[in-house]
Amino acid sequence: MPPPDISLILPAYDEAQRILGTIKESAEYFSNRSSTYEIIVAADGTDGTRELVEALAASDSRIRVIGSAERRGKGRGIREAVALAEGSVIGFADADNKVPIAEYDRIEPHLRAGVPIVIGSRAMEGSRIERMQPLHRQLGSKGFYIFLKLVIGLHGIHDTQCGFKFFRNDVAKRIFRHQKVDGYMFDVEILTLAWRSGYYIEQVPIRWRDDGDSRLQLLRGNIRNVIDVFRIRFSSSGLLEPGPAVESAMAGKSR
Repeated sequence: MPPPDISLILPAYDEAQRILGTIKESAEYFSNRSSTYEIIVAADGTDGTRELVEALAASDSRIRVIGSAERRGKGRGIREAVALAEGSVIGFADADNKVPIAEYDRIEPHLRAGVPIVIGSRAMEGSRIERMQPLHRQLGSKGFYIFLKLVIGLHGIHDTQCGFKFFRNDVAKRIFRHQKVDGYMFDVEILTLAWRSGYYIEQVPIRWRDDGDSRLQLLRGNIRNVIDVFRIRFSSSGLLEPGPAVESAMAGKSR
């Protein structure tokens, strides 16, 4: 069988209350577009998320699930899912549906035009924030952006953390083979790898809504994130040497 048009990865940690709804909405969306698809859920945790998806996958070969009871990290889950993905396009979205899957309508034309990486952004003109984050999270995000520019660069990338990113298959495979960060800073790592390797990154304004998730460990999590950012700063450069994949990705585009 030919590969599906798209592999959608849904990283999930204890998302039993929402995962089936997100899968259903995504499947209906791609079916209505007459797109062939596979959905890979990378589910860690012990609340039954993985078992719910396994039951669904038993009757639908387009759905797969990986993961473990241990919380191994969003970056690791997506990395392992990318290794399995077969779609011509490989992308990921949040399991809690912060970005409605219909926003792929804004992403797909750029991929069809040959852009290798297209990412959603909450920080561009045309973005629509339907439910704002709490003030402390907004201030933290602004401080984090300044910190990233000082430590890593990533000039011109307005929003590294929006969980709505899509790649041409060969580009995703190439980047994620070198990706190492298991936690939340994996987004920064993959964008740094792509940026330093010459891949063009298209940013697209999207519709986004905060879900009020309070599970983020602010102090412990932020310390770990800072450590990971410095790891990226001193370990990513040069991991992806320019080659045919980069050259073809850059055809007709420049940063």
